[in-house]
Amino acid sequence: MQQALEQPDVIGSEFVSFFVGDQSFCLEISQIREIRRWSPATVLPHAPDYVLGVINLRGSVIPVFDLSARLGFGKLTPDERNVIIIAAIGDQMIGMLVDSVSEILSLDPDAIQPRPNIGDEEVISYIQGFASVDDDITRLIDLEAILSPSSKLVAE
Repeated sequence: MQQALEQPDVIGSEFVSFFVGDQSFCLEISQIREIRRWSPATVLPHAPDYVLGVINLRGSVIPVFDLSARLGFGKLTPDERNVIIIAAIGDQMIGMLVDSVSEILSLDPDAIQPRPNIGDEEVISYIQGFASVDDDITRLIDLEAILSPSSKLVAE
């Protein structure tokens, strides 16, 4: 269990900011391989509700999930306004459907606050920390937690 005062393990200082509904999130830029327009995924039978299916990305089969549903905000209805963020840790890649990509943020590691010990442990575990951006708070996605063995939806 993570302590409330534990500082997030942040490697870089540049992040891509994106929206899921009206909620702001960001992901370390070094983890992002590309951002692409929504295109329908091939549905997988008996997959969890948040798994949209798989896409072919230059010969690699990449699982795509609805980040909104994964985080407990409800399912998105994908359309041409949505984008898929292709992200990776090591050789594991995954696509995340989001509403829109906003901007590139430069965050001082000292400005990143740890996540509190509240809420659904599975959902809060996907959040690495929080940062104030202008008058808003954005959440840093912990891609390793999303790609953990308990949520093994990754292409290898």
